[in-house]
Amino acid sequence: MPLARPEDREEARSWLDFTLRRLPPSVQRKLLARFGSPEAVLAQPLPTVRAEFGAEVAQALASPPPAEAVETALAWLGGARHHLLTLADAAYPGNLLALADAPLVLYVVGDPGTLGRPAVAIVGARHATPGGLENARAFARALAERGLVVVSGLALGVDAAAHEGALAAEGGRTVAVIGTGADRVYPAKHRALAHRIAEHGAIVSEFPLGTPAQPYHFPRRNRLIAALARGTLVVEAAPDSGSLITARLAAELGRDVFAIPGSIHNPLARGCHRLIREGAKLVEGVDDLLEEWPDLASPGALVPPEPAPAPSDESDPLLAALGHDPVDFDTLMHRTGLTSEALSAMLLPLELDGAVVRLPGGRYQRTR
Repeated sequence: MPLARPEDREEARSWLDFTLRRLPPSVQRKLLARFGSPEAVLAQPLPTVRAEFGAEVAQALASPPPAEAVETALAWLGGARHHLLTLADAAYPGNLLALADAPLVLYVVGDPGTLGRPAVAIVGARHATPGGLENARAFARALAERGLVVVSGLALGVDAAAHEGALAAEGGRTVAVIGTGADRVYPAKHRALAHRIAEHGAIVSEFPLGTPAQPYHFPRRNRLIAALARGTLVVEAAPDSGSLITARLAAELGRDVFAIPGSIHNPLARGCHRLIREGAKLVEGVDDLLEEWPDLASPGALVPPEPAPAPSDESDPLLAALGHDPVDFDTLMHRTGLTSEALSAMLLPLELDGAVVRLPGGRYQRTR
């Protein structure tokens, strides 16, 4: 029996009433497959449910969620740019149907249509290096300028940089998949960024409103990030990073996996190197991704922006001595032959200009 699309408040109430009950999502899907709609499930005589699904399921169906939870969600849906997408909705993103455990409902802030557009996921370390953050912004901006939606998880580090890069593109669109209720922002410092994402894309969650951040929510969130996108680009990742979970899920769904290589001395490059050894495509520029999707090429595609000229190593011997890996002060003194005072004096203007950053442990790194 086909599912009916929720078109009014009462049908939205039925979906909320059903999905907010204490039933595992897998059982909810089986009930919908058997009876066709939330209204039909909730209308079943309990003996019928007990006979087919057992006493525990029947008891859960006999125990409605707190009335205030449903009313709170309905009031939230009255807000600007607030939406509830269900499996019965034509706007439900088709890419998620590849998941065996596709969410029955999605809470969306922003434009639900963004979820159905061609997208690339960009993920990586929360404590990324300056170079990693710049790579995330640059790739996200270039991809957004070509009309692709950038999907990430609103986390610290690479996720935030990817969202910012997409928003910096003219007409850029980005989607944040979060591990809390759609009425919460985690981390709280990204509140302003979340508002911008909602205005130029969408924030999406499968968790009921009011759900706080919990460690076990984020692997579930990661599967949605992987499923929404045609491919996942990992910018920087430690060997035990959650970003590798997203990449693995993407591969299992038949999506493309890309990784940016890094210095052998950078521990945050090891996860990317592992992915490359396991078959991920090594990428050095946006064209390395786009050549995998020739169907996205079009005469109207935007021309990639000219990269900003890199500082000339020949004109600045200190930048040449820094190289592209983090380096400590003593090593830099040895490379340059400068005194401590002279080296400090030369590093300061480069730091103020943003060409060099100081890292924990007294190390320095070029940013461009």
